[in-house]
Amino acid sequence: QVQLVESGGGLVQAGGSLRLSCAASGRTFNTYTMGWFRQAPGKEREFVAAFRWSGGNTYYADSVKGRFTISRDNAKNTVYLQMNSLKPEDTAVYYCAAGTPLIATASPGYYYWGPGTQVTVSS
Repeated sequence: QVQLVESGGGLVQAGGSLRLSCAASGRTFNTYTMGWFRQAPGKEREFVAAFRWSGGNTYYADSVKGRFTISRDNAKNTVYLQMNSLKPEDTAVYYCAAGTPLIATASPGYYYWGPGTQVTVSS
């Protein structure tokens, strides 16, 4: 069992930056793929970024490429999402997830989810 808790969300002006953290506890998570997803009001949850342990590959949604960076610190059991050049359309609840998905950019296979952290970007 893995427990995930996100932090670092908040209110920021457009063009600003935030760094989200996802702390994992419980079973060792360094063999899991770690992902970030987000859900804006009235919209479906969407993929943001992922880090696959095997091979160390990273994946990003087109909408965040070049602005967001996912990283992980296995010693601290923590995964980060550095978000730069934020836009109002980045406003959403951001969720951290862990699992062994066949497709890192899709929800199926992510077994564990955090409660989410709100990110609000003002124009």
